[in-house]
Formats: sequence, structure tokens, C-alpha cells
Amino acid sequence: MSATPDSESPQKRRSLSRSPLLYLPLVVFVALAALFFARLYSGDASRLPSALIGKQVPTFVLPPVDGLADRPGFSDADLRRGGTTLVNVFASWCVPCHQEHGFLMRLASDQALAGRGLRIVGVAYKDDPANIRSFLGQSGDPYAMIGADRSGRVAIDWGVYGVPETYLVKGDGTIAYKFVGPMTEEAYQKTILPEVEKILR
Repeated sequence: MSATPDSESPQKRRSLSRSPLLYLPLVVFVALAALFFARLYSGDASRLPSALIGKQVPTFVLPPVDGLADRPGFSDADLRRGGTTLVNVFASWCVPCHQEHGFLMRLASDQALAGRGLRIVGVAYKDDPANIRSFLGQSGDPYAMIGADRSGRVAIDWGVYGVPETYLVKGDGTIAYKFVGPMTEEAYQKTILPEVEKILR
């Protein structure tokens, strides 16, 4: 004879009534993950927060990429020597980095901005030197200096979420702006260029 609700034990009824609570942590996790990815891919990923905006660049020293004799590495001291520096964190294995690279090449050839003191430097993130050389050999090299961050330790100190990411650094070493994701002409004109203009005034 099958059991009726009245014949179920109180312990079983309490267990059934609590069962939805078991899913609460999962629901909270999914909601937070959805919020993060919505912010990241909503077309305004640059709004992801950075505790370093308005502060000095972290202390670091990055060696050059092996085999790139004409591109020195750099350190935090190099970012405090005047001018405005666009620090681009990239990797040869990063698909969005390939997507934005042509734009970086055009930006590097902009004599008007270069004449006003803007330079581009690269942080090669967790990448093999041979792959970096191949990537830049095929696609061009927009960087005045390239530092090899093989371990990713320097990127962590900068608060990097993932590649590509780009920072604007004032001539005194202050981080003025952070852009997350691949740069495009639209993103540059609407968000990055106004920030560059603020610094170069």
C-alpha cells in the first residue's frame, strides 16, 4: 500500500521542505558569474574596476624578449621619464590580441600623436619567445619596448584580468586609464582617445 502525505515521517517532510535551500549557493554563483560576463562582454568592458587608477605603476623590471635584439625590455623607471605611455599586455596565443594588432600598428605610425609624446610599449604575457618573434615578424611590431613577463607576475601586480589589456600611464608614472579587451577604432575614438587627450593637454 502506497504511503500518503499524512503517513510520511516528520523527518522526511522537513528534509523535503529544506531541499530548495541546497540550490541557493549554486543560484548565487550563477548570478554572480552572469553579472561578471555581462560586464566583460557588454561592449563596455573598460569599466571593470582597477585599484591602480590614479596611483603609481608597480615596481617591476621586465627583461627583453630573447631574440629581439632591437627591442629592449623596460621597468617602472622607464614609465617615469616624461611623455605618455600606452602599455599593451598581449600574447601571441591570444586571438583578440591578433584582432587588435593592426590597429596598434596604425596607432604607432600616427606621427601627430608620437610628436605629442605618446609611445607604445608591450608586455608579452606568459609567452614563448619564439612565438612572440613569429607573431611580430608576421604582423609587425608597434612597440618601442617589449618586456617578457614569462611567469605573469608583473601582470598580476598590474591587476590584469586577461589579455589583451591596455593602460595609459602619465609621464610621472601615474596610471591614468585601463582598457580591457581588444582595442578597435570605435573603442579608441569613444573611450581611449579622450583619455589620451586629457593627459596630453
